Amino acid sequence: MDITTLSADTGWAAGLTPLDALARRSNLLGADRSIANYGGGNTSSKVTEVDHTGREVQVLWVKGSGSDLATIAANGFTGLRLDEIVPLVQRGAMTDEEMVEYLARCQLAPGMPRASIETLLHAFVPAAHVDHTHPDTIGAIVGANDGERVAQECFGADAVWIPYIRPGFALSKLVAEAVAAAPDTKLVLLAKHGLVTWGDTPESCYASTLEAVRRAGDFAEQRGSARPGARANGPKSSARDVLLARVLPALRGAVSVDGRRVAQVDVSPAVVSFVSTDGAEELSQLGAACPDHLVHTKRRPLWVDFDPRADDAETLKRRLVESVAGFQERERAYFEEHAAPEDRLLDPSPRVVLIQGLGMVTLGRTLKAARLARDLYHRAIAVMNGATSLGGFVSLTDAESYAVEYWPLELYKLSLSPPPREFEGAVVLVTGGAGGIGSAVARTLSELGACIVVTDIDTEHANAVAESLGDAVALRLDVTDETSVAEAYDKAALAFGGVDVVVSNAGIATSAPIEDTTLELWERNHAVLTRGYFLVAREAARLLREQGRGGSIVFVGSKNGLAAGKGASAYSSAKAAELHLARCLAEELGPDGIRVNVVNPDAVLEGSRIWDSSWREERARGYGIDPDELEAHYRARTTLKVNVVPADVAEAVVFLASAVRSGKSTGNVINVDGGVAGAYPR
Repeated sequence: MDITTLSADTGWAAGLTPLDALARRSNLLGADRSIANYGGGNTSSKVTEVDHTGREVQVLWVKGSGSDLATIAANGFTGLRLDEIVPLVQRGAMTDEEMVEYLARCQLAPGMPRASIETLLHAFVPAAHVDHTHPDTIGAIVGANDGERVAQECFGADAVWIPYIRPGFALSKLVAEAVAAAPDTKLVLLAKHGLVTWGDTPESCYASTLEAVRRAGDFAEQRGSARPGARANGPKSSARDVLLARVLPALRGAVSVDGRRVAQVDVSPAVVSFVSTDGAEELSQLGAACPDHLVHTKRRPLWVDFDPRADDAETLKRRLVESVAGFQERERAYFEEHAAPEDRLLDPSPRVVLIQGLGMVTLGRTLKAARLARDLYHRAIAVMNGATSLGGFVSLTDAESYAVEYWPLELYKLSLSPPPREFEGAVVLVTGGAGGIGSAVARTLSELGACIVVTDIDTEHANAVAESLGDAVALRLDVTDETSVAEAYDKAALAFGGVDVVVSNAGIATSAPIEDTTLELWERNHAVLTRGYFLVAREAARLLREQGRGGSIVFVGSKNGLAAGKGASAYSSAKAAELHLARCLAEELGPDGIRVNVVNPDAVLEGSRIWDSSWREERARGYGIDPDELEAHYRARTTLKVNVVPADVAEAVVFLASAVRSGKSTGNVINVDGGVAGAYPR
């Protein structure tokens, strides 16, 4: 680890208010995830403030629960009257509930966030500024088999050692007593947990943390032993991707027992090296590298054996599904063994799946959660490797793990997340996603929490749409090409683990009298609008059945699928075939819980690249009007006297895609055309 230690006189806090300096120090620590995990650690400063009565009071500013050091701002800290907290060190005991209620009464203002779980630790350490972090290099020491001895070798009298105890009053009192008994100590090491440092100024406190991290890193480099060698090499990257694409939907289906999950694949060198190393399976099953990881990664990952020389995709798929079932049973047994009467079983499925020689898959209810599990397990790998090199890794016992994982104060932090959106955890693939309707559909579903796969033959515009959404990827897809369609689904699986909703929207439109309709024109319409919809639906059916959790396919059809289109026989007949294909698929896929429905828009000119082509002139010519008069013409012919825009179509697609809104509807058609009597379904 390359760390540049800041000295106390670097002056980075100059000119900042005490609270802004605390936020700045926190951000500096959080900027390096090898020092401060996402959401983990806490910081504080003790300063003099003027309260609402105008009196000067000593205030402890401490990180609010549920915030992250990397991004916390001044308003993320809680101010508490220090003189009301320090005397608590004289108490013999204090429950978590008593502590939370007491601290709430000490707040400067009622609207502040709940104070950190470890507020008392910060209050009891007699220093103006205190940092509590979980650095990788420190984790290797506090997570070593004989950690206290290793710590003594590394830090000598500069550190005091605290045996493992869950955060709260008892731990805070132990730290206070240890620091009081050794006034010259510079830091506290919490067994199986982390680091506490302090300083007289914000800069010196930050420098103390970095110095402790540096010393631990240097010690490990000098004293540590090499990890065992790697096993047989895994498959090449291209073969690996094909293999993962084949097995991920089944894995995703297996873990989604209480709601959809998003998957993230990690085949980075650090991960592949770990899962390819002798002893990695045993090491990974010892337990979590840090209590802060537990609620995001669980006690242990799921380890799955894989031998590329003997195992194929079907073997790995079967092994994954069976292993997930075994993991879920073990989690239920673990819960039943340790649960209190009021506890409720959390997600029993693995959050981290390690595949021998191949890589890691992490899973979460959201993309953010899956990525957080991934990032935290990188930290776990570093800690486990480091502790192993220092003599062996040790983790929390199952009872200790349960006490953290189901701890109300830890669960409270998770409760601060916003309520789940309707499509949270869902993956939606949209064809023709660069166009007006496709991009509107993608945007609307993204706003409702879905991860979006924007596909289009126009990759430039598809990329622009995906970049505007956030949790989205863009893929090139030619719906008329069988290979292109299959590859798009494979890439969607690699991006998010699978697909739940397919919106088949890619299209073209042409207009010509029958005698002017060439065979090429006819076949082009049917290639995109009939063959394309068939290929997209066929691959969707394969993937959705593989997942085994149902799903929704929505065709974006046309009014012309129901009403004869004068001068547009190629387009209209293709749309009619499309409509009947949807009916056939609804009947065929229904037993698997896969719904197939159709939205029939008409004359959606806004944002449409089809209407910006020769189609506008062709249709205007057919009606004997100027192209600029088309919108008024279409509005006048509707029963409602309205024009249809992409957002209108998107709302209908959302309705049919949603199991909440239309979960018992399949084989249906919704017209979004303002009312065209000739297209009323009969």
